[in-house]
Amino acid sequence: MSKASLLAISPIDGRYASKTESLNEYFSEYALIKFRVLIEIEYFIALKEANIPQLESMNTEQFDVLRKIYEDFSIEDAEQIKTIEKTTNHDVKAVEYFLKEKFDQLQLGGIKEFIHFGLTSQDVNNTAFPLMLRNADDHVCMPAIQELTAQLQQLAEEWKDIPLLARTHGQPASPTKLGKEIMVFVERLVNQVDLLTELPIAAKFGGATGNFNAHYLAFPAIDWIEFGNNFVEEKLGLYRYQYTTQIEHYDFLAAYFDNWKRINTILIDLCRDIWTYVSMDYFKQKIKKGEIGSSAMPHKVNPIDFENAEGNLGIANAIFEHLAGKLPISRLQRDLTDSTVLRNIGVPIAHTLIAIQSMQKGLDKLLLNEEKIAEDLENNWMVVAEAIQTVLRREGVPNPYEQLKDLTRTNTKVGQNEIHGFIDGLSIAEELKNELKKITPSNYVGVY
Repeated sequence: MSKASLLAISPIDGRYASKTESLNEYFSEYALIKFRVLIEIEYFIALKEANIPQLESMNTEQFDVLRKIYEDFSIEDAEQIKTIEKTTNHDVKAVEYFLKEKFDQLQLGGIKEFIHFGLTSQDVNNTAFPLMLRNADDHVCMPAIQELTAQLQQLAEEWKDIPLLARTHGQPASPTKLGKEIMVFVERLVNQVDLLTELPIAAKFGGATGNFNAHYLAFPAIDWIEFGNNFVEEKLGLYRYQYTTQIEHYDFLAAYFDNWKRINTILIDLCRDIWTYVSMDYFKQKIKKGEIGSSAMPHKVNPIDFENAEGNLGIANAIFEHLAGKLPISRLQRDLTDSTVLRNIGVPIAHTLIAIQSMQKGLDKLLLNEEKIAEDLENNWMVVAEAIQTVLRREGVPNPYEQLKDLTRTNTKVGQNEIHGFIDGLSIAEELKNELKKITPSNYVGVY
């Protein structure tokens, strides 16, 4: 671990830095500055394409040269902008001045005043942040949750024929299959990820209070609404709000955070179920030589990966909840509370990514203990009472539920002998008795 990691306040950048470094390109200060540069460059190019008369002298072949500014953007470039910011005390203005210096170097100084032309800083921020988010989704977040879902689906297939004693209210209940219980989580995750991918990633672009005031005043012949829509939707691949204040509403962003919160809640549910199965000895865990489970108890092999995941998912959800609740609220045309909050969007995503990786590691360590699972089924013959009373109802036998209730609601063990003894005592055909005796806790598992 590096000195910087050891001194980091947040475990995201310290203990877990190796697990979250894939997000550095999308949610770091460097990333934010780079995406601001991208927005400013693409906006300038869009102004040229809108036939602004003052930009006629610019050759369109220079577009590639301008795009190289953000394509080759370096840490050193970001540091230069941060140095400018020390003077401006304004982060977006520092980007503008940085680009003006670049234009001077490219001998484009005569048109450099069209950098950030007519914009407010939030036109840049409220397109940069959603663009960062979309790229992180495409390259990190969606692949991560899809990999976890695929891993669960593979385990569900491997365990599809494993009968399992179900527990409702913590008590033995009608048996199920382990593979099906895993598919419960697969289906939930798939549904929520589908909802997430359908959510627009929205942006605001329209000047100081959302009306293109300065743009329209300077060039009233241009359809600035069409320009804004084309720029945000065609150039950036985002959804543009049509009516905004100085900032975007963040309503879709709030829905995005709420959606991730639901995904994380499903993952917490899964972590607790797997943890419980481990505690019941249904799963053992692969042992890695040299690893220690407890500093005091040498025998311990703890389900720490699922505990780690649950903890990180809880932190992520707490922040997602705050982001979703705070960002859509701003006084009149804007206050500054969204600015500092918006910088934290990568934090809950990072904790979610840590959790997903921990779960993947934990799932990979699970060893199925079929002997223990079978033993629990054999020790709970009373769960076939539902099956027997249902068949008896089918055959018109009076009060079968009540008869089975008297047999099974007892503090003494009800095993195969007691169940079969009950069946033998029924006034029914021998063929029906044989049918009932074929029912066992291991084969009364239904269909899925």
